[in-house]
Amino acid sequence: MGLSVTISAAAADDAEQILKLQYLSYQSEAELYGDWSIEPLTQSLDAVRAELAEGYALVARLGDEVVASVRARTDEDGTVHIAKLIVHPRMRRHGIGGRLLDAIECHFAGADAAAKRFQLFTGHRSEGNLRLYRARGYAQIAVREVGPRLTLVTLEKAA
Repeated sequence: MGLSVTISAAAADDAEQILKLQYLSYQSEAELYGDWSIEPLTQSLDAVRAELAEGYALVARLGDEVVASVRARTDEDGTVHIAKLIVHPRMRRHGIGGRLLDAIECHFAGADAAAKRFQLFTGHRSEGNLRLYRARGYAQIAVREVGPRLTLVTLEKAA
């Protein structure tokens, strides 16, 4: 598929498109776990704007449409917390998620010498996510049961 997807830093005015994409993208996760109250589906536009202002985010665009996004922030210990890697359902399985993950890692490895490790999490049944993260060198470091149907798997790799 000859997709001309471009990746760039997210701007404040991307927040609404990111939130709409987030809502669409997390439908499959909500169905997988039988829980439509997960934070990505209940997050407000103001909360997305705050995350964009406090951290760093990338978007992937097909023309003017935001078709994928990822957010990250660094803590005082040098851990880059990568969150909400989302890809439009019609654009999945074309390598966009992997490209975004690589790009966010490159940003923090180059721009923030304090970055020591990359860390992210996903649900235990999210096999596609787990496969992507493991293929990119992430290893499981923790699991935490957050409810009767959901266990979060935390993965990490050195910067």
